[in-house]
Amino acid sequence: MGWPTSPPDGYVAPEPDRITRFVLRLYERSPRWAVPLAAVGCVAIGMGYALLSNPTHAAPDAAPTCLLKLTTGLDCPGCGGTRALWYVLHADLPAAARHHFLFVFALPFLAYLFVAWAGNQAFGWRLPELRLSSKVIVGFMGAWLAFSVLRNLPWAPFTSLYV
Repeated sequence: MGWPTSPPDGYVAPEPDRITRFVLRLYERSPRWAVPLAAVGCVAIGMGYALLSNPTHAAPDAAPTCLLKLTTGLDCPGCGGTRALWYVLHADLPAAARHHFLFVFALPFLAYLFVAWAGNQAFGWRLPELRLSSKVIVGFMGAWLAFSVLRNLPWAPFTSLYV
C-alpha cells in the first residue's frame, strides 16, 4: 500500500503561525538569487572566522572548544576541520590534509555541488550533475567513521593522525 496522496477525511490542516506566514511571504517575494546569496554569506562568515581566529595558534582549550574533546579527550569526527580550512585558505594543502584529510578530500566535491546548486537557483545554469549514489555516500561516511576511530588509537602509526 502506498502513501496517501491527500489527508484523511475529517483532518483539518493547522493554520500556519505568523512567523511561518511571514517567512513564506518573504520567500515568495524574494528574488531567486537571495537564497544562494545567503548561503554564500554563511560560508563567507565561516571562512572569515577561520581566517581571523587563526586556529593554528590557539590553545587546545580555547573557546569555542569541542565538547567531546573537552569531556573525553578524544578527537571528534570534525576535529581539525577549522585548522584544515585555515591551511586551505592559505594554499597549504599538505598541512590541511595533516589536520583533516577527509575534509580536504571532500572540499572540491562540496564546492562543485554548491556552485552547481547556487548557479541553478540564481541564474538557471545547468552544470553537469554530480551524481553520488547511496553506496558512495555510505562508503564516504564509513571512511569518515573509520578515520574518526583510527585517529584516537594511542599507538603508532595512528598517533600521527592525532590533532
